[in-house]
Amino acid sequence: MNARPSQLLPGLVALGGGIVFAFGLCLSGMTQPEKVLGFLDVSRIPSGGWDPSLAFVMIGAIGVHFAFARRARLGKAPLLAAKNELPTATKGLAGLDAGLFAGAALFGLGWGIAGFCPGPAVVSLVTGASPTVVFVAAMVAGMALHSSWTGWATGSRRSIKNAMPRSASS
Repeated sequence: MNARPSQLLPGLVALGGGIVFAFGLCLSGMTQPEKVLGFLDVSRIPSGGWDPSLAFVMIGAIGVHFAFARRARLGKAPLLAAKNELPTATKGLAGLDAGLFAGAALFGLGWGIAGFCPGPAVVSLVTGASPTVVFVAAMVAGMALHSSWTGWATGSRRSIKNAMPRSASS
């Protein structure tokens, strides 16, 4: 594979970003289901057993997102792309459909029951702990089931292969 440096740089930046993200998840405790469940269980507030520390993680993440979103909305060009790809509000409230609410509810239930969400679960795979492996396997199975179901329900044939972005050479 003969990739020019300009083709390699975005991948290296993404890898670096992923490593920093994984490190942040570990440092903040998001890879520890007990810590996450200690934050989500607000019934522990009266007894003093509630752990508010993840709220600071969220505040920090919102701050970083705000800074970068503001930069993008001001029209500043990104370093490794021709332009910013920002979401558009063409659907308005019509985008708030049953599928969105069902997905959000399933995500919340899974997070509240297991203490994991997808990013920290994937990072935690390196531990090899069986609950983590089972959670990630169930998550992947759920994604495959959803992809299969939506493909069947809409009459389109979706697969991982057609979902992947095409390279400039193909």
